[in-house]
Amino acid sequence: MRLTKFTDLALRAVMRLAVATDGEPMTTRQVAEAVDVPYAHMAKAVSRLQHLGVLEARRGRGGGLGLTVLGRRASVGWLVRELEGEEEVVACEGDTPCPLRGDCRLRRALREAQNAFYASLDRLTVADLVASTRRPVPVGLSIRPPG
Repeated sequence: MRLTKFTDLALRAVMRLAVATDGEPMTTRQVAEAVDVPYAHMAKAVSRLQHLGVLEARRGRGGGLGLTVLGRRASVGWLVRELEGEEEVVACEGDTPCPLRGDCRLRRALREAQNAFYASLDRLTVADLVASTRRPVPVGLSIRPPG
């Protein structure tokens, strides 16, 4: 299974905000620069994450983006499902439905694999993704000096 670029971008934004120094708010532009993506793409991802309750945005002096409690505790599986949708891996229906769709073993096997994929992600939270380990946080997630 392959995640959409949108989901990848949203996950990177959440991870970057999770490692912000002492929960220091960041602007959408700062997050976009930190993960090296266009501002417009990041703005769309931030909007969706706010809608899901994962991020909060505060306006004005001292404002910016921050993870909510849900954002830190949410399972990665839940977040990916919300961002990707619940569509099947293969499209057996539609304008030209597959003639084998009635009792297709491939479709069933792919659905089981998709469920296993999400189940493995359900065991992880956003906090788990950025928790300290023996290895340092990836350079791309660390705070960049102003350039």
